[in-house]
Amino acid sequence: MAAELHPRSGKLVGLSNSNRTARRNQPVQEFNHGLVLSKEPLRDRDVFTVRIDKKVNSWSGSIEIGVTTLDPALLDFPSSATGLKGGSWIVSGCSVLRDGRSVLEEYGRDLDQLAEGDRVGIQRSSRGELHLWVNGQDCGAAASGLPAKLWAVVDLYGKCTQVTVVSCEPPLASAEREIVLREEEEEDEEEEDDGVVCRLREDAGIAALMNVAAMNGVMIGEQVPELSCGHSRPDKFPNNLEPDAVLTEHQLFDVFNNAIVSFYRAEDEGGGEEGGGAGSGSTGTGTGGSSATGSDNSSSRSGNRGSTLSNDSGVGARDAGNTSSSPAGNGGGGGASATAGGLTTNDALLFHEKCGTLIKLSNNNKTAERRRPLDEFNNGVVMTNRPLRHNEMFEIRIDKLVDKWSGSIEIGVTTHIPSNLDYPATMTNLRSGTIMMSGCGILTNGKGTRREYCEFSLDELQEGDHIGLMRKASGALHFYINGIDQGVAAAQTPGVVYGVVDLYGMAVKVTIVHNHNHSERLRRNNAIMRAMSPDVGRPRPALTPDADAAERLLFHANCGQKAAIISDGRTALRPHATDDFNHGVVLSSRPLRSNEVFQVRIDKMVDKWAGSIEIGVTTHNPAYLQLPSTMTNLRSGTWMMTGNGVMHNGTTILDEYGHNLDRLKAGDTVGVVRKEDGSLHFFVNGVAQGPAAWNVPPNVYAVVDLYGQAAQATIMDDMVDLPPLPEDSSEGPAAVSPGSPCSVLGAATDLRFHHLHGTNAVITNGGRTALRQNCRSEFNDAIVISNRCLRDGELFEIIIQKMVDRWSGSIEAGRELAESGRLPLELLQHQTCASLRAGVTAIRPEELEFPNTMTDIDYDTWMLSGTAIMQDGNTMRNNYGCDLDSLTSGSRIGMMRSPIGDLHYYINGVDQGVACSGLPPDVFAVIDLYGQCVQVSITSSSGPLDNSLCTSNITEKSFPIHSPGVAHRFHGKHGKNVVLLGEGCQAIRAGGYAHGIVFSAKELKVDELFEVRIDEMDEQWCGSLHVGLSTLPPPELPSCPLSGFSPSLPQLRAKVTWLLCGSEVRRNGVLQRQNYGCSLDRLTVGNRVGVKRCGDDTMHVFIDGEDMGPAATAVAKNVYAVLDLYGQITAVSIVSSTLIEDAEGVKVPSLSSESCSEGEDDGTPVTEAASEPCAPVPTAMAFLENHGKNIQLSNQKLTAARVSSYNQGLLVTAQPLNQQQLFQFQIDRLNPSWTSSLSLGVIGHSPDRLNFPSTACCLKRSAWLLQRDSVFHNSLKICENYGPNLDTCPEGTVLGLLVDANSCLHLYVNGMDQGVAAQDIPSPCYPFIDLYGQCEQVTIVTNNVPAVGGEGGDARCQCDMEKADMVDGIKESVCWTPPPEVNPNKSCEYQALCSRFKDLLTIPDGYFSEDAKYNLCYCESCHKLRGDEAYYKRGEPPRDYALPFGWCCFALRIKPHCEISTALKKWHIAYHGTSVGALRRTLDHSQLLPGTSSIFSVAPAKAEGPDGYGDREENSAPAREVPRVRLSPTMRYSGLETFAPKVQFRDPRSHRCHQAQVGFQVCVRPGSYKAGPQQTPGHGGEPLDPRFSNSEIEWITKEQGGTLLYGLLVRVE
Repeated sequence: MAAELHPRSGKLVGLSNSNRTARRNQPVQEFNHGLVLSKEPLRDRDVFTVRIDKKVNSWSGSIEIGVTTLDPALLDFPSSATGLKGGSWIVSGCSVLRDGRSVLEEYGRDLDQLAEGDRVGIQRSSRGELHLWVNGQDCGAAASGLPAKLWAVVDLYGKCTQVTVVSCEPPLASAEREIVLREEEEEDEEEEDDGVVCRLREDAGIAALMNVAAMNGVMIGEQVPELSCGHSRPDKFPNNLEPDAVLTEHQLFDVFNNAIVSFYRAEDEGGGEEGGGAGSGSTGTGTGGSSATGSDNSSSRSGNRGSTLSNDSGVGARDAGNTSSSPAGNGGGGGASATAGGLTTNDALLFHEKCGTLIKLSNNNKTAERRRPLDEFNNGVVMTNRPLRHNEMFEIRIDKLVDKWSGSIEIGVTTHIPSNLDYPATMTNLRSGTIMMSGCGILTNGKGTRREYCEFSLDELQEGDHIGLMRKASGALHFYINGIDQGVAAAQTPGVVYGVVDLYGMAVKVTIVHNHNHSERLRRNNAIMRAMSPDVGRPRPALTPDADAAERLLFHANCGQKAAIISDGRTALRPHATDDFNHGVVLSSRPLRSNEVFQVRIDKMVDKWAGSIEIGVTTHNPAYLQLPSTMTNLRSGTWMMTGNGVMHNGTTILDEYGHNLDRLKAGDTVGVVRKEDGSLHFFVNGVAQGPAAWNVPPNVYAVVDLYGQAAQATIMDDMVDLPPLPEDSSEGPAAVSPGSPCSVLGAATDLRFHHLHGTNAVITNGGRTALRQNCRSEFNDAIVISNRCLRDGELFEIIIQKMVDRWSGSIEAGRELAESGRLPLELLQHQTCASLRAGVTAIRPEELEFPNTMTDIDYDTWMLSGTAIMQDGNTMRNNYGCDLDSLTSGSRIGMMRSPIGDLHYYINGVDQGVACSGLPPDVFAVIDLYGQCVQVSITSSSGPLDNSLCTSNITEKSFPIHSPGVAHRFHGKHGKNVVLLGEGCQAIRAGGYAHGIVFSAKELKVDELFEVRIDEMDEQWCGSLHVGLSTLPPPELPSCPLSGFSPSLPQLRAKVTWLLCGSEVRRNGVLQRQNYGCSLDRLTVGNRVGVKRCGDDTMHVFIDGEDMGPAATAVAKNVYAVLDLYGQITAVSIVSSTLIEDAEGVKVPSLSSESCSEGEDDGTPVTEAASEPCAPVPTAMAFLENHGKNIQLSNQKLTAARVSSYNQGLLVTAQPLNQQQLFQFQIDRLNPSWTSSLSLGVIGHSPDRLNFPSTACCLKRSAWLLQRDSVFHNSLKICENYGPNLDTCPEGTVLGLLVDANSCLHLYVNGMDQGVAAQDIPSPCYPFIDLYGQCEQVTIVTNNVPAVGGEGGDARCQCDMEKADMVDGIKESVCWTPPPEVNPNKSCEYQALCSRFKDLLTIPDGYFSEDAKYNLCYCESCHKLRGDEAYYKRGEPPRDYALPFGWCCFALRIKPHCEISTALKKWHIAYHGTSVGALRRTLDHSQLLPGTSSIFSVAPAKAEGPDGYGDREENSAPAREVPRVRLSPTMRYSGLETFAPKVQFRDPRSHRCHQAQVGFQVCVRPGSYKAGPQQTPGHGGEPLDPRFSNSEIEWITKEQGGTLLYGLLVRVE
C-alpha cells in the first residue's frame, strides 16, 4: 500500500512531499483543524507509521492517531479526530476513544509525551484488533471487533504541527527482530569485555587475599576456616563458617586487615599474577556448572545464548566465569539442581527479556532502566530470568533516582513465570503469588501483611544502596539492605519463585550485584584507607590486649575521612577544619556500659562554619562501619544530640532539648550516658539535660561528630565533677519548661501511644512520641491511638513538634491516586489539605484495622477535623470553636471525656467547649498525623483534670448563666401570641405556631451577649427558634398586641434584620449563608441560644455557650436582639445579664487621666481600691545583655541598635513587666533599604536561657507577638486587623505594652490604647522587641508619655469637647488633624502614590494648604495608627458623616473671605465625586459648580426618571433653571464609578499602571440641601453604608455658596 495521505484534509492542513508530509498552518494561533487520513484503506497487519517532525509548546495535547470507516473523499472533516463518528477508533494521550467516547482509560504510551523524531503507527491485525506502535514497539490491543475496511487517521492537534508518513508495511517477523536484537546485544557485550577481564582479575585477587588471611590466622595461633576448593565464588564470604570456629569480631577484623594489606603489597611486588592464577582455577571450577546448563533447551534468550557460547572455548570460559556466581555452580551441583520442566537452570541471575513496557535492559540483561523517568512513574516491572534457588542471594544496586515522584523501588518474589505473565503497571496490583517489600512494609498479593517489617524504608534509600532478598531452605523469605539482614519477612514461601523488581516512582535504574557480601566490602574499604597510614606496620593492641587499656574509653582508630586520632586514642581532631566542615565522625573503641558516662571536652573551635559538635550513641561497630559524612545521615541504630534537638536515625524526635550545642565554646564539655532502664541522657558542662530517648539497646558505642565549628575534642577520664543521675527521668537539673517537647509525659500518668498504629507511623521515645515517616512523600496512613482508654475527666494532650509545608489544597480530587502513590509530587502537593486530626474511639486498638485516614473509620468514632466535628466519618457540625488546620509547631491540643459523656477539646490549655455529647465510656484517644502534621508528643499536662473543669460545660467563651449586673429583659412590645412573665424575663407563646417575635428591652452594647434557655417545646409543630439582630426599635412599634406585625422573623422587612433560621443566615429574609454552625432545629429543652454583636461589626450566635463564629458582617451599631418563638419552641427564659456600665474598676487605666477628671466632675470620690490599678509602682526597665547577635546596646542598656543585616535583632527586657505598668519605647531610626519593620510582644518565661532565634516569629513557647496588624501566640495567628500596621510606623513613634489587671495584653501607639490584643498573659512576663527590616534602633522611654488629646498635647483629637460643641446633650467631634509625630507621611507608600498622581494633574500648588501635616491618608494602616472612628458628628444640628476610608485627603487652602470658624464648626461634612477633567474649574470657583463641571448633573440624568430628582426641568429651560449639585455623607456613595469615573495612569516611580478616582470633601451649610434616596441603578436593595439608609444617602443642593471646598480626595487602585 502506498504510504501517502489523502489530498482532502482539515482546513488548516497543508500537504507536501508527494502528500507524505502534513503541516498545520498557523500553529501558534490555532490548535485544531489538523485532521489527515490515509490515501487508501489499511490492509491487515500493515502499520501506518508517521514521524513527528515539529512540535510547539503553545498548547496542551498532541498528536492523535487511529482508524475510521469513513471515506475521506466524502468526509466532512471535523475540527479534531475525537469528533469523528460512525465507526472511528482514536488513541488520544493514553486513552482509546470510540466515536468520541472513552472505552479504555490507560493504554500504552502517552502520545502527549512523544517528542520530535518519535514514530507512531496504527495497525489492524488479522484478528480485527487495533494496535498502537510507538518507536517500533507494539503497545498491545487497544480495541477489538474492527471492520475490515478502515482508513488511518492522524490529527495534528495541539503541540504537534507537522508529521511525515514513513511507512505502511507489516512489522518485521519475529525471527528478523531476534537477529536485530541479538546484533545489538553483541555490540553491548563487546563494550563490556574489558570490564569482565577486570572482574576476573579482581576475583582472583580476592581469592589470594583469602589464602593470605588463612596464613595470617595460622601465624597468630588461631584457626581460620579455609574455603573449600569447590566453592564457586572466591569473592563471597563462606557460608559454612560455624560459630565455634569463628574468631572474635575484633580479632577477625585484624586478621583481614593484615590480609588485605599483605595482598596489596604483594600485588605491588608482582603478586597479582598469582592472584590471577588462583582466579583461573576457580573459574575452571565453575565450568562444569556452565556446561550442565548448556544442554538445557530453555526458551529464554540468555539460556540459548549460554549454550551457544559454551562451544567456543574463549567465550565459554568467560561466560562460565560469570555464571559461576551461583552457589550451585560448584562441582556438578548445577546438574542436580536442574528440574525436568526447565524452570531451574544454572545460569547467572539476569533480568528476563520480557519486562514492563517502559523497561530498557542493558549490560547483558544485568541492568534495567525505566525510560522517560520524568514523564512516567510505573510500568517498570522486571523479573529474573530463572527461579531463585534455596539460600541464593538476589541483590541489586540502585544506580539512578529522580526526585519527581513519590514512592520508590519495590522488590520481592512471585510464582508467576515471566514469559507467561501479562505485566501489570506495578507489582502491588498483582493479586496472586506475590510477596513484595514496599517502603518499610511487606505486601502479600497487593495487601499489607506487615506494617513495619524493618526500620529502613526503601523510599529513603539513595543511589548506591544495595537491596537483596533470599529464600531460605526452610521457606522463610529474608530481605537485606546494604548487606544487613532485616529478618523474616514471610515464614512460608513457595518453592519456585522468581525475583522481581518494580522500578517505581523515584527508582529509575538498577543493576544486579553478584558480590553480595556488603559488610566484607565495607571492611575492605576501611582497611585499604588505613593501610595508607604510617601505623599499618605496627602490631595492633587488640591482638595483645591489655587489661587496663580494655577498660579505658578511647576513640576507635576507624574515623571519618577528615578526622585523625592522636594522644593514644584520647583526642580526635579535624586537622584541616578550615577547609571542610564534615567527615569528622569518631566512635568509642568499645561499647558503653550501663550508667557509664562518656564525656569529651571541646579543645578547639573555628569560626568559619555554622553548627558545632554533635554527640550520641550508635549500635554500629566502628570496625565494620563505613563512616558517613555526618552521623545524622545514618538511618539505623543511632541517637544524636544536635544543636538543641535529638535525632533518632536521622529523624528529629525532640525539637527543643536542653542547652544548644551550637553555642558552646572551647573548654565546654558534653557527655552522654545510657542508663540501665534504657533511657539516654546528655550532659552539658556537667549538667544533666534530662531524658532524651527511651528503649535504647545495650552495647551501644559513643559517637562524637566534629562538625562545623568543632575542630578538636578530648575524652575526659575524670568524672568526679559530674552530679549523680536523677532517679526519675522526669526530674533533674535540666531546666525544661512544661511547654517544651522535653516535658513529655513523666511518671504522673501511664498514657502512651499504643504499639499498634498506621503503616506510616513510627512510635519512639518510649511510646511518648509519634511521627510520620516519609513525610514529604506520604501524607496519610499515620493513625496512632492511646495505649489504654481514657478515664472520665482525664486529659490526653499532645504537642505538635514538627510540621512540613508540603501539603496544601484539596484532597478529595486526588485521594484515590494519592493514596496509592501514583501522582507525581508536584501534582500531589496540590491534592492534599489539612493537618492534624484528633478524636476518640470506642474501638480497641487490637480490633481496629487502621485505615488511611481517620475519616474512614465508620463506627464508634468521634473526631475533630479542621473546624468540623465528625461522627463515624460524617459531619455532625461545623465551625467548632477551634481550627486544627491553623495550628502550628508548638501548639498543644488535648481531648477529654467528661463524666457526663461530653467530649471537650483543649487548645494550648484552653477549653474550647463541648464538641459532642453522648459518648460511651472507655474510649481511646486517636491522633491522625495527616497532611502537614508530622510529629507529636504526649505532654506532661496529660492526666486527670480538676473536677470542676471535668464536669463544667461552661468555657471561657460561654456567658455565665448567673452573671453580675442587671438581668436582661424582653421589650414590652412583641408578637400577638406572646405572653411575658417573670418581670419580662420569660416569654411564652400562648397559641398557634407563629406571631412569637420578641425583642430585647434595650440596644445591645458591643460584645454584649443576649442569651436565652429553651423551657418548653411542642412537637406537634415543625420549625424551631429564630434568633438574630434588628435595627427596628421596638419603642417605635404600635401598641401591643401587634396584630399587624409580621408573623415570623423571616418576613420582617420594616428595618434591616440579620437572623439565623435553622442553619441558614438571612438578611431581611434573603439567604446569605448556608450550613452555619449547628442547626437550631436540633435544639431541645435545656439548650441555650445567644446572640452578640462584636466590635468588628459581626453577628455571632452562641449555642450552649459555644461561639459558632461570625454569622453576618457589616452589622449596624444600634441593634436589638430579636427572637421568634416559632414552631416547636413555645417558651424561653433569659439567662444573661447586661454589661456593667460603671466598670472603671476593670478597665485599662487611661494615660490621659480622663477617668479621674470625670470622677472629679461628677463629685464621685475615688476610692483607694479604684486608684491602685491607676498608679502602679513602675519598675525601671532595661534591655537584657543576652540578645540577638546583630544587636548592640548603649545608653545604659536603654538603647538598642541593629548593626548589620536585617534580622538577628531580637532583644528582651531584663526585668519582668508588672501588671498595669506601661512599657514604652521610641523608634529612633529606620532604614528604607529593607522591607517590613519591627515587631514586639511578651514571653511568659525567664529570658536567661532563651535561645534567640533569627526573628521573633520563631518563638514558639509561651510567646505573644504583635506583627504588622496581627497577633500571634506561639507562631499561631490568633487575631487579624488589630491596631495599626506596625510596618508603617515612622521614626519618632512611641509604642508601648501593658498587661492589665485581667491579664490582658494591650498595645499603645503614641499613648493611645489599641484595645485588648491577647488574654491570659502569664505573670511574670517579659517584653521583647524584634528590630527587623527597616527598624534599626529603639530607645526605652523612661517617662510617661501622655495620650494624644490629653493634657500634655496641643492637638485636638476627634473626641475632644468644648462647651460650644454641645448640642442637646450630644458631644460633637470637630475635624481632627493629628500632631506631626502621629502623621505617618514618612512611610505611607499609599499616600506617596496618591501624591504622585496629584502631581500628574498639574494643579497649581496655590490651591493646597502649605502645611503638609494637614494632608491625611485614610488607608487602613494610617487610620488605625491615628485611632480613627468610622463615623463622627458635625454641625448644628449635628449630623453623621463617615470618614473616607481608602482615600487620601489633600487639604485645600481656604479663601480669606470665608467664615472659616463657622464653616468648620456649624456646617455639615459631605463628599462630592467628580471627574478629573472637572477639577480645575471647580477649584477656580472655590465651590462646587453644576453642569459640565461635575458629572453628577450629567451622567445619571437619563437613569433618573420619575423620582423627582431628574433633569426634566433642566431640559425644558437649561438657561434659567438652577441645576442641582449632589452630595453624600459617605464616600461609599459619592465614590461610585457612576459619579467619580476611573482614569488610568502610569506611576512615574514604579512604571506600573493604576486606576484613580477623585472627589472633594466639602462643608455644606445646614438647611441648604435636601436628603433623598439614591439615584444609581443596581444598588436598590443593599445599603451602601450601614450607618445611612439608602433613602437618605444623597443630599441635593441648589444654593450657590452653600458648599465650601475643604479637601481634595484621591483613591488609587
